[in-house]
Amino acid sequence: MSLLDRIFEKQARQVAQQSSRRGMLKKLGGALVGAAAVPLLPVARADNHAAPAKPVEEGDDTSCDYWRYCAIDGFLCSCCGGSANTCPPGTEMSPVTWIGTCHNPADGRNYVISYNDCCGKSGCGACLCMRDEGDRPPYRPDKTNDINWCLGTSSASYHCSTAVVVGVAFEE
Repeated sequence: MSLLDRIFEKQARQVAQQSSRRGMLKKLGGALVGAAAVPLLPVARADNHAAPAKPVEEGDDTSCDYWRYCAIDGFLCSCCGGSANTCPPGTEMSPVTWIGTCHNPADGRNYVISYNDCCGKSGCGACLCMRDEGDRPPYRPDKTNDINWCLGTSSASYHCSTAVVVGVAFEE
């Protein structure tokens, strides 16, 4: 018998002594069930190529009537040295937000908007905007805009609010 045959025979005998048919069937069954469950995992199936990377922007972002501000409540950062997307210098964006879905009349689509408060200075005092479309009572804090969202920042002092486009909303 050749050396290679003896090595394979020894390995096969060790595997046979250390495992059982039931154990092998258990592992094989687990692998089959696991493979069958893979299609059930949550996967984003949206067609990202059908939506533009950025929405068509028309209108004045310093006006309460600007399309992104459909659920905003506070001073507009675009009037306070920032923009609809960015905080003014000397402030920091809160990582805790509330969200809304606003209709963009320029392209006819609905977009998910994240409203982030900018914190670290006293209230801006310019362009107070209170549009409460879709606002929920405070027992749904993720859907209400009546809370100071300056949590998780170095200062709980509210300055202004931004309206960051997160993405295209799913159609019903």
